[in-house]
Amino acid sequence: MALVLTEEQELLRDSARGFVADQWNIDRLRKLRSMSSGRGHDEDLWKQMAELGWTGIPFAEEYGGLGLGYAELGVVLEELGRGLVVAPFLSSIVLAGSAVALGGNDAQRKSLLPGVCDGTRLLALAYQESPRHDPYAIATAARLDGDDYLLSGRKVLVLDGESADLLVVAARTGGSTGDRDGLTLFLVASDVPGLTLKRNVLLDSRCAVNIELDNVRVESNSVLGAPGTGADVLDEVFARAAVALSAEMLGGIQESFDRTVEYLKERDQFGVKIGTFQGLKHRAARWFCEVELTRSIVMDALRAIDEQREQQAMLASACKARASDTYRLCGKEGIQMHGGMGVTDEADIGFFMKRARVSELLLGDSTYHRNRFAELGGY
Repeated sequence: MALVLTEEQELLRDSARGFVADQWNIDRLRKLRSMSSGRGHDEDLWKQMAELGWTGIPFAEEYGGLGLGYAELGVVLEELGRGLVVAPFLSSIVLAGSAVALGGNDAQRKSLLPGVCDGTRLLALAYQESPRHDPYAIATAARLDGDDYLLSGRKVLVLDGESADLLVVAARTGGSTGDRDGLTLFLVASDVPGLTLKRNVLLDSRCAVNIELDNVRVESNSVLGAPGTGADVLDEVFARAAVALSAEMLGGIQESFDRTVEYLKERDQFGVKIGTFQGLKHRAARWFCEVELTRSIVMDALRAIDEQREQQAMLASACKARASDTYRLCGKEGIQMHGGMGVTDEADIGFFMKRARVSELLLGDSTYHRNRFAELGGY
């Protein structure tokens, strides 16, 4: 299959690129960063994205979606990544939205997904409990109490959890911490008694929360799928999310490269453009190759999800490992080629380095995904 955009995907890309250029700039990111309260994103901007239909791209038409695929979603995410746009796409659409679409019954999908598709309902996935991505290292317990469950435990790094109307919480109904079996997904209202949120602002100015659950009562009909089988849903959700995040990272990778090349063409040193220095030419050439390699694997991984290829999980890990390494390289090279001014707050290039560091660790860094790639391959 040729790794090129179709005519329709090119139109979607051009529309998304124009929207980001007209409606967003990094000064708006600076403004969001300075806000100590609020939903952590621009609500008017999110409403406009929903009106364009972007929030419904990966969902079936019967639930209010567009019935498109991750190849199309990746086109939009790349353009959002180019602009470092802050929006709950990864949290509500890809992570929690996919969990409902994959694990929920028909009644749950019909109840929740139309609101997700039109942007009026925000979801967030609460699973992580350790400092780094470890999807089975879950100790949060869910015990039966009559017909209900009582959830107790803690979660960290819940992306956009403060703005979410509903949380998808991973808890144990069996097994021990680290076991794949025994995980269950629950739908939990964000304002339920016993649940407390603590806001955190990440290095790249996005918001996440830590969550404490103290005997939070949820009804048995709030379980997504069968009890104890949550890992089956999470595995596919995380594979999709790793690729979707890689598409967003690709946008930042491309934009930081483009900005730096333009700077090399404009900056004078010793009476000449620094882009004529051989050492910088070689570094830029290597950087360009890494960008193109990353683009190829991201495009292939997005299409593997739509085609439901047998080895899509392995490809997802290879994709996220490559994107993590390349974005880290971009952050380093962008700062170094801009010189000392690159680390100042006035220079936009530093924001790409910060986004690179956060995105690298979200959903597993390159070390995690190389190890998972090996495990999936039987090593």
